[in-house]
Amino acid sequence: MTITQLKYTLAVAEYKNFTIAAEHCFVTQPTLSMQIQKLEEELDAKIFNRSKKPIELTEVGKRIVEQAKVIVDESNRIIDIVHQQKGYIGGEFRVGIIPTIMPTLLPMFLKTFSKNYPKVKLIIEELTTEEIVRKLMDGYIDAAIAATPLENEAIKERVLYYEPFVGLVPSEHRLFNQKKLKIDDLEVDDILLLEDGHCFKDSVINLCRTNKRSATHHFQLESGSFDTLIKLSKDGLGMTLLPYLNTLDLNDRDKAHLREFETPPPAREVSLIYHKSQLKMQLIEALKTTIDSVIRGAIAFSDVEIISPLQKK
Repeated sequence: MTITQLKYTLAVAEYKNFTIAAEHCFVTQPTLSMQIQKLEEELDAKIFNRSKKPIELTEVGKRIVEQAKVIVDESNRIIDIVHQQKGYIGGEFRVGIIPTIMPTLLPMFLKTFSKNYPKVKLIIEELTTEEIVRKLMDGYIDAAIAATPLENEAIKERVLYYEPFVGLVPSEHRLFNQKKLKIDDLEVDDILLLEDGHCFKDSVINLCRTNKRSATHHFQLESGSFDTLIKLSKDGLGMTLLPYLNTLDLNDRDKAHLREFETPPPAREVSLIYHKSQLKMQLIEALKTTIDSVIRGAIAFSDVEIISPLQKK
């Protein structure tokens, strides 16, 4: 039994496909399959039910995978301990970022980070908050950038910045002539929202939760991107709320439709998060320092009201 065999097994368990797992392990599919077959022969047990599509774990396979995660994670920690002792900033660093943060924040820090830490192989994946939490717990990623608080005792949260909400209001909308928006003016049925799975949508719903005004719209529309929401709002189909960084690249004509909130404005808390047992702290610090340096000039807001991304019960 080898660590490599266990890593291949974990990859197949994650992707439920031998070919895709081999691609992520940077080996050929026959090589990966052969190593897993050798492991099954050594254990005298079938780990995967290959007749199922997608591939499923057998009952004993589920227990084997659980233990394999522990063994692979602990083997990685040996390398982390040595790197930490030497103060070495390098190696593979896997980071998840939620979709509503990735397009605006990543271009701000990626080039600077790569230049300052050329020995780090930064692997970035766009994930929902739910996927991030699961992958942090399972050890598939080292850190993530997400809206917080998450109220998970196993996850450490280090705040990067507070990003205010900004309204985009079409000219024919009832709130267009207001210089500043008030939270009490918002109607959840009057706002174009992101689709389910985006924590920014949950934050907006929480922001509007106490509003009692009845809806006047004859449709409900949700989209997967802010770009679509902006276009729909410009077409007069309703107002929408945007994170502040998403407003910076708008043209002057579109910016004329932006409305800030009265102080303190509602905002989301954006944090660098990682499992409490994470050992790659030198990489965590390097990433946080880099983001701190580039975000400081873009967001100067501190007097804000944090809106939780968690759905209130």
